[in-house]
Amino acid sequence: MERKKFYITTPIYYPSGNWHIGHCYTTVICDALARFHKMLGEEVFFLTGTDEHGQKIEKEAKSRGVTPMEFINPLVAQLKDMWRLLHISYDRFIRTTDEDHVKCVQKIYQKLYESGDIYKAEYSGWYCTPCESMWTEAQLKGGKCPDCGREVTLQKEESYFFRLSKYAPRILKLYEDNPEFLQPKSRINEMVNNFLKPGLQDLCVSRTTVKWGVQLPFDKNHYAYVWIDALSNYITALGYLSGDDSLYKKFWAADLHMVGKEIVRFHAIIWPAILMALGEPVPKRVYGHGWLLIGGDKLSKSKQDKARGELTDPYELVKRYGADAVRYFLLREIPFGSDGEYTNEKLLTRINADLANDLGNLVSRTAAMIAQSFGGKLPARGNAEGADKELIALAEGAFEKVKSAMERLNVPEALSEIFAVVSRANKYIDETTPWILAKDESKKARLGAVLYNLAETERICAILLKPFLTEAPARILESLGCNAEAGFDSLAFGGLKEGTQIQKLTPIFPRIDIQKELAEVDEIVQAKTKEKAKNTKKNEEKTVNEITIDDFAKIELKVGEVTACERVENSDKLLHETVKIGDETRSIVSGIAKYYTPEEMVGKSVVVVTNLKPVKLRGVLSEGMILCAEDKDGNLALVAPEKAMASGGSVR
Repeated sequence: MERKKFYITTPIYYPSGNWHIGHCYTTVICDALARFHKMLGEEVFFLTGTDEHGQKIEKEAKSRGVTPMEFINPLVAQLKDMWRLLHISYDRFIRTTDEDHVKCVQKIYQKLYESGDIYKAEYSGWYCTPCESMWTEAQLKGGKCPDCGREVTLQKEESYFFRLSKYAPRILKLYEDNPEFLQPKSRINEMVNNFLKPGLQDLCVSRTTVKWGVQLPFDKNHYAYVWIDALSNYITALGYLSGDDSLYKKFWAADLHMVGKEIVRFHAIIWPAILMALGEPVPKRVYGHGWLLIGGDKLSKSKQDKARGELTDPYELVKRYGADAVRYFLLREIPFGSDGEYTNEKLLTRINADLANDLGNLVSRTAAMIAQSFGGKLPARGNAEGADKELIALAEGAFEKVKSAMERLNVPEALSEIFAVVSRANKYIDETTPWILAKDESKKARLGAVLYNLAETERICAILLKPFLTEAPARILESLGCNAEAGFDSLAFGGLKEGTQIQKLTPIFPRIDIQKELAEVDEIVQAKTKEKAKNTKKNEEKTVNEITIDDFAKIELKVGEVTACERVENSDKLLHETVKIGDETRSIVSGIAKYYTPEEMVGKSVVVVTNLKPVKLRGVLSEGMILCAEDKDGNLALVAPEKAMASGGSVR
């Protein structure tokens, strides 16, 4: 029988750098889902990547004096490094600058153009650069971007438009016929009431003012606008319209697009419409999850590392607490589909309560008791009594509960089911009192049965945790003498063999002194905040002194010839020169009397700034500036052409 297929995607990320834990949320969720489906024996394709075109990147690169590719390459490397840190198991990391993506996007535009779904017109709208979104006057909130609240600018330009309005009835029918297409269900109401019922506007899909992007094949003056370019990655990554579309045929349509709620509109309205226009199937499901909040606001670069003491840097968090702890918090703490609050105290509390106290305690106590009473060898299973049966039933039934939760995309519930078993095992220790049984030799068989049940429950929980945690489950399984690659097919209770050597582990999740840790974290954040402010000040100072080639082009420099010169009355510093510049003559005042006499100046060839606003100095009109060089001791020397040049010549 052919294996089931599962295709899951995250949205592609803008490579901003300055990553925070909020960036990790969607991808960690998708990684857990991908790992779970792989353990089910399904053939999985997990896609993530970066959105690298557009005005923001073009502008930022230009301000730094580098090419857009030189600007983004280090940022993409940082993102990939963060995914390695969190053990993200993607099958492809796509970049919208990848050659296969660019070629496919051009083919998509061509196909839409030939079908009449793209047409040329003039666009007028309010543009938000950070969001790369155009808005109508009615859509603005307080005159600002309705998504991010930043300033917008009015832009008019010739553009190509996608006939989005044409597909509104089909999208409404999609929602009606497929109630599971968009989740949670509250997102459907948002799309219908806020966008579909008021009427969809055709979508601007090209720019002429931004050159950093995919050039349209049918009009070389136009470049792809972000949303067709970015959204198409979900099919370009599979080889759509390429010489090898085997992956596309195998995995499309996507089983799940996991996105933040702020971009549901693009994935649940624009993307299905594009696919409908292309004649391709729409995704099976789009899920718009909530935000990770800090202080009641969406976690963003502006909210990162506040002085209130919240450490949000993934690199620092993983370094201090481990990848498993960070992954567990993101997967367990946030109510799925809703917003969740992030604080360092919540993170530490969750680590202590679930990972250290519950799971870690179960592992260490079980190994210690087996070592003490049975020399580290796993005792025989024995006969099950009342409390045993309840624990065994709970352990054996956990998989179906976890599977049900994962099918509903409720990852926190899936973890809750696993930790219900862990919690019950710890309670089972208190009920069966193995430390008392150990004192009575006649009850050794009973003690052995209790410890076997604990070890076996621990094994089952470790296997169930493998999609969510990437380090601790393997350590637990190896300590039990099991194959770390054990899968869901080995969940039947009784898999451990009598006599197996059980290894004691150093604490897999050491308990944290929360108040002490919060104090240390606050010191780290304060230091980072001061360093950031210091660097910002340096950058601002550097920026003040830097100009672009466009700035330099505003300065008009020409060769002039001094035809007359005299001292300015009542001044020891100023000379008044008459300078011939081509066909005109100008009066210029210069502060060079200390270095040149009037007689020396006459006949000299000089470089003049000719577009300075005229001013009067000591009552004498100055219509420009003669350029001089200055050494570290303050000595001046005229700047002049190396070879004889006629007056009026331009200096470049």
